[in-house]
Amino acid sequence: MSSESRPFWEQPRVRIGDVVGPVDTTRVPRTAIPATFAGLPRVDEVSQIDAGVVGIPFDTTVSYRPGARFGPNHIRASSRLLRPYNPEADAWPFATQQVADFGDMPAHPFDIPEAVDQIERGARDALERSKRLLVLGGDHSIALPVLRAIHAHHGSVAVVHFDAHLDTWEGTFNTPVQHGTPFRRASEEGLLDLEACMHIGTRGGLYGAADMDDDRALGFAVSRCEELDLTGVRGVIERLRSRVGERPVYVSVDIDVLDPAFAPGTGTPESGGLTSRELLTMLRATAGLNVVGADIVEVSPAYDHAEITGIAAAHVGYELLSSWAPALQGDAAAIRTR
Repeated sequence: MSSESRPFWEQPRVRIGDVVGPVDTTRVPRTAIPATFAGLPRVDEVSQIDAGVVGIPFDTTVSYRPGARFGPNHIRASSRLLRPYNPEADAWPFATQQVADFGDMPAHPFDIPEAVDQIERGARDALERSKRLLVLGGDHSIALPVLRAIHAHHGSVAVVHFDAHLDTWEGTFNTPVQHGTPFRRASEEGLLDLEACMHIGTRGGLYGAADMDDDRALGFAVSRCEELDLTGVRGVIERLRSRVGERPVYVSVDIDVLDPAFAPGTGTPESGGLTSRELLTMLRATAGLNVVGADIVEVSPAYDHAEITGIAAAHVGYELLSSWAPALQGDAAAIRTR
């Protein structure tokens, strides 16, 4: 059936073999594609999934600006510009692996412990369908229940954490689960490989020097933005790959790792951060590592302008999915639209 005679809701997609890719935006205007990540199929439209995109619209634990509950759909809207081939990675992220969008997971907006339980159950269910998850937050507290689900499948993991902040604090107001505590709680629960975790891009003030001592005891090495100035991106990449080795890895990206010039739409911005190009280059270098899952969190669209932050977050997801994609076997001409 030609595109002219098919019903408008049966939109042509980029495909290779049995893999169902995004809607073909050379034949369908981007403003008309489905509201999924990159116009990909929904989870109910495919039979098997290699990588699942799932939104968690929860931000009840933020300490300053709210709004990250609207992050997942903002990232999806900003992902309309993504294309099938990633030349920097020489990867076809949507053609050599089946990627599908699970939609958004419900989480109780008023009861933090109940929300955490719901998120863990939802992540466990999604991992029964998908080999890997790309999680769109939401505030950073969602990393804790997702890591619990990941641990049930893979055991202890190395966390590679891109963030302006450590997120290994004890917590305030007698609330143990907040967006600044997920990796302390995860370490205390035995979810992390204490020899291999790493923060990248931290900067700004701390509550005291003891914060860094506590962080080391919880299993993290730190590459602050100052180190990036001294060693360059290549030096940070070498340190990252050496520390992680062949261990299972969970990549967590708080969008505030970027300087506010590149990501104004976030809850706790810190001056002096990474550029978008530096972050994407470092994420590209995770290809070949044993990455078992990832998240992108703290996108708060109410503070965004012209989708600057949303576009950065969408490209973070694009690079992560590209790093997971197998190499294309054969001629790229085998990729077709139908």
